[in-house]
Amino acid sequence: MSTDWNSGVWPDWCPGCGNFGIFTALKGVLSELGIRREEIVLVSGIGCSGKIPHFVKVPGVHTLHGRAIPFATGIKASNPDLKVIVHGGDGDLLGIGMGHLIAMGRRNPEILVVVHNNGVYGLTKGQASPTLQLGKKTKSLAFPNVNSAVNPILLGIASGYTFLARSYAYNIEHLKACLKQGISHSGAGILEVIQPCPTWNNIVTMDWVEKNTYYLKDWDPVVKDDEDAVKKAQGIIGIESGEKKALGTILIDKRKDPFGKRLASIYKHYAAEPPAAQEVEKSGAPLSIDLEKTFQKFYIP
Repeated sequence: MSTDWNSGVWPDWCPGCGNFGIFTALKGVLSELGIRREEIVLVSGIGCSGKIPHFVKVPGVHTLHGRAIPFATGIKASNPDLKVIVHGGDGDLLGIGMGHLIAMGRRNPEILVVVHNNGVYGLTKGQASPTLQLGKKTKSLAFPNVNSAVNPILLGIASGYTFLARSYAYNIEHLKACLKQGISHSGAGILEVIQPCPTWNNIVTMDWVEKNTYYLKDWDPVVKDDEDAVKKAQGIIGIESGEKKALGTILIDKRKDPFGKRLASIYKHYAAEPPAAQEVEKSGAPLSIDLEKTFQKFYIP
């Protein structure tokens, strides 16, 4: 088991950036879960959060803007034994990448999406992100924000995610607990992490978080059956309608089959021989494959 997860690349985030907390929590969780380097892949998009695969000594992919989720879905489908974690900012995942976020909920692959939510596009000088509240004006904006905010948790409910949680970047132990649950969950998960951006967002500060968040108590996130699922959804809408942000595990739904199991029900060889285990070349030359039989499977007379 690995204990040193530092790649040797210097984390060049701004002093006080919430990404340091997420980075620290992630490394701690990898050790505590006993995960080996070859068992995990980190996938990121563009933005400050996108640098994480460079800083953690595991296989990783720093992808295009908004495209981390389709990359991650392909990795997981090709090699279902891997643990795959997506790291992306609120702008990357809920702006240009929102369509992929919704599609992942429908598929329910065993992938955890960590949404680094700081309310701004930090890498490009602090423009308002999709999670910045309507009417708010950070020090990086010339005028108050004119767009309504996207709520990642409610979007996750609507899209079919089976694990939902929210944590805070500076509470390492709480964040680690949420990460462990999300990584271990058999299905698609969203972990929203509220993180201060001291460079561009002077609203979401440590003091603001202390006054505007609370930790969930007396809330059972586990869905028991279809009837309970409706009650849970109604309860979550109530939680998310409050003035303060709830921190904790919000939903665990084990009723739905993950994407890999759905694929295995169609492709009988998939579980034993997924794409990553299949032969792609012989004697150094690409295999020549007759696709006619494959095409016939999809022929509709």
